[in-house]
Amino acid sequence: VQTRAPPHTLICAAHSQRVSTGPPHTHMPVIRQLTMPKDANALGTIFGGVILAQIDQAAAIEAHRHHVGRVVTVAMDRVEFKQPVLIGDLVSYFTTTRKVGRTSVAIDVNVWAQRQFAESGDFIPVTDACVTMVAVDEDCKPLPLNRPQKQG
Repeated sequence: VQTRAPPHTLICAAHSQRVSTGPPHTHMPVIRQLTMPKDANALGTIFGGVILAQIDQAAAIEAHRHHVGRVVTVAMDRVEFKQPVLIGDLVSYFTTTRKVGRTSVAIDVNVWAQRQFAESGDFIPVTDACVTMVAVDEDCKPLPLNRPQKQG
């Protein structure tokens, strides 16, 4: 029997919009990572900074859908650590573009963990974040995004 994660909702305070992300099996994660002991604290849980670094990378990957060139993180408006990530968890990072501006992209990142050593192997939501990325030139000055947006 395959266990599927329940749908969940993220509210990004910076953008005041509700994001329905659905279960992780409905789309592919941007990053998947098997957590290892080197990333854990004395309690056997993964350091929050390790998760933040992967959130930053996942947001950058999503931002590159809107810009060819350099992008930098200018804000993490909200990060919520919901559950601990354990050694051996398979962690998946899902991204959704929330808002596209002239030079910036607001991105929601939803992090799910599959408990590899649990009998059920359930996916659980562990962290949500709202990240703003900005396109920049060589001098780190903002640039207009250079990929045209599809009309919906």
